[in-house]
Amino acid sequence: SPKESTHMANSAQARKRARQSETRRQQNTSLRSEMRTAIKKVRAAVEAGDKTAAQAVFQQAQATIDSIARKGISHANTASRTKSRLSGAIKAMA
Repeated sequence: SPKESTHMANSAQARKRARQSETRRQQNTSLRSEMRTAIKKVRAAVEAGDKTAAQAVFQQAQATIDSIARKGISHANTASRTKSRLSGAIKAMA
């Protein structure tokens, strides 16, 4: 059942659509969270000043960010901008 929805699906098609939407919403939320965590790990490595660790974590984060953009959960340009900023932060390290 959709979270706190005030609407009730009347037709079988609408009920199925509501089920599909809820499943998709949960999946998207999970993937978005995964992406945010990956970004935080890179930022934490940069803050710690460990360039090799930051580069290693960035490789994994890049794959996650690209995957989410490919699925349409995040816009392609947003993904690109995020990767660019993380890469720039790593390059700016001593």
